[in-house]
Amino acid sequence: MENSLKQDAETKNARSFAVGAARSTEQELEVLYQISASISSHLELDEVLHQIVGLVHQVTRGDACFLYLLDESNQELVLQASKDPHPQDIGAIRLKLGEGITGWVAQEQQAVAITQNASKDPRFKLFFSLPEDRYEAFLSVPVTAKDKVIGVINVQHRKSHAHPPAEVKLISIIGQQVGSAIENARLYEETRKRAQQIESLLRVSEAVSSNKYLEEMLTLIVKLCADMINASVCSIMLVDETRQELVLKAARCSNEEYFKKPPLKIHHSLVGRVVRDRQMVMIRDVSKEPDYQYPELAKKEGLRSLVAVPLIVKDQVIGVINCYTPAAHQLTKEEIQMLSSIAHQAGLAIENTRLAAETLAAQKALETRKLVERAKGILQSEAKLSEEDAYKRIQQQSRRMRKPMKDIAEAIILASEFKKMSPSE
Repeated sequence: MENSLKQDAETKNARSFAVGAARSTEQELEVLYQISASISSHLELDEVLHQIVGLVHQVTRGDACFLYLLDESNQELVLQASKDPHPQDIGAIRLKLGEGITGWVAQEQQAVAITQNASKDPRFKLFFSLPEDRYEAFLSVPVTAKDKVIGVINVQHRKSHAHPPAEVKLISIIGQQVGSAIENARLYEETRKRAQQIESLLRVSEAVSSNKYLEEMLTLIVKLCADMINASVCSIMLVDETRQELVLKAARCSNEEYFKKPPLKIHHSLVGRVVRDRQMVMIRDVSKEPDYQYPELAKKEGLRSLVAVPLIVKDQVIGVINCYTPAAHQLTKEEIQMLSSIAHQAGLAIENTRLAAETLAAQKALETRKLVERAKGILQSEAKLSEEDAYKRIQQQSRRMRKPMKDIAEAIILASEFKKMSPSE
């Protein structure tokens, strides 16, 4: 009898365990189905990451969820998506491989589950930009694609939280499943961005080869540069050799105050460094640069990162293209190449426009000189004046009437021709 009761209890426990396991498996399959359905319907990287973070947050009921992606060129993990807190830190928070729990998970390709006192773990890294974030529990799993780590998912709880093995397993599976979707979205984004960059470069080429005025052409170039790297402010400044200053010639920005900025001294400014060193300058946070002269304007406009590219023609820097982004932005190799190419073309266009203007001015000066010489001859002949006195008369008449000497000379020539006309004519 006793053995029979014991067997019945064991059978019930086994059934209960089986039912629980079945429900757990069913839940896992449902979550994975939702993730598969959600991310397969989107190609945009931001939307894919948003969907992943949202579903992980929903499954774990954590107080925060973060998704970092690996920037292979710098071997850094960059915060790319978060649930609820601190959207302003997207793209700004970076971790080296092995740095913090997140960096350790990426480097070791192992999940970490901490029930309480996560901040006391020797691998924990505190971000002072997130002062209110004091989490007790921490779950971190690698995101993989083709057996390579491409990111990390973090789930955090403000209070102690036990991470059941099933939960750790589920989030780990999600990390494995979403890797390919992220890579596809990345590839799609890179392809689309590359196409936009090529289109921008073609438009710059068209502008350079067109008959657009210099101001119109520079305005188009700053617009294309701003669109290419999502800059909130983009400007072109040209070198004034006489004053040793950089003078604003074109800008794309929302604040009129930016257009009122006085010229920058080449030897006493951050952007002037580009001219002095003859190379690109990239600043992660302009507010922390002692040479930056407009910290208040930068704060007001929300300007953070700066990339300044020199305009070089015939081994001489003639100007600078400045692009500011509202968040910390690390340029890719492709973006650097595109900006450098645009700067090269813009430099040639500016120089060609200058040469054309100088040629036109020389032609007008020659035309004026010929007319004045002809008018002098008429005055010498008709008014019996010396060459010097004839020139002085034209000059005096120009000043008195406030008209160019060319106009005075043309009037003298026209009057002389009118006198020679016969009555019959």
